Amino acid sequence: MSDKELLYVEDALSQLSLLKTKCENYSNQRQDRELKVYLKDVEERCQTLFNQIYKVLQ
Repeated sequence: MSDKELLYVEDALSQLSLLKTKCENYSNQRQDRELKVYLKDVEERCQTLFNQIYKVLQ
């Protein structure tokens, strides 16, 4: 993998991590149960995708 490709992957991992954190924070601040469930689902999907990409790099 080239240096440029590695930078793209690192950026994708960073963005997924940021989105996961934001979803977690927003879900903790919301009262609407349906919205909380949706945000938790997005959070879990981000973590799953992060893990899948990271696993490919190992």
